Amino acid sequence: MRCRSILLACAMMIAPLATDPGLAQNLDSEAATLAPGKYAWNQDAGAEGPISIVVSLPRQLAYVYRGGTLIGVSTVSTGRDGYPTPTGTFTILQKAAMHKSNRYNDAPMPWMQRLTWDGVALHSGSVPGYHSSHGCVHLPDAFARELYGITRVGATVTITDDDGSGAVDDISAPPVDDSAEATPDAGLRVASAR
Repeated sequence: MRCRSILLACAMMIAPLATDPGLAQNLDSEAATLAPGKYAWNQDAGAEGPISIVVSLPRQLAYVYRGGTLIGVSTVSTGRDGYPTPTGTFTILQKAAMHKSNRYNDAPMPWMQRLTWDGVALHSGSVPGYHSSHGCVHLPDAFARELYGITRVGATVTITDDDGSGAVDDISAPPVDDSAEATPDAGLRVASAR
């Protein structure tokens, strides 16, 4: 509860999502209708700056920001009963295009982006529409690959148990680390995991 209060206080201090209203509305509409394993992406939004990510546990969605501008949203699958995904603000500690789990019988973790040294990461995995992981944040494979391509070690990832009131702009971009640069890609699209 204390962690949630701290996150909410930090979110209130951060300016609300400052994006082109059309872009935010478009991605908000996409987020509301995404089926499990799908995502919406608009890296060609003219935004500049470092990448940051917000994962909403209740919504089972990840929001990707470039310099505070929403550029993508994806369905996710987080920790199932007995394997909670921790909340808080993390930085990407390590990246590996193909990693094998040290804890779960060398299970493959493609496009792994480590958030903690005790095993929590963003990576490609099953996104069935419910909590199914051992605490990691599973992403659709194509989305995980694209996200991996634009993030840098040191990028900020906020995992929250707050779902706001239902609008994307209620979940603000976390503070950005200017040293975590990113490169642009292009196009809004909705895709499914392979």
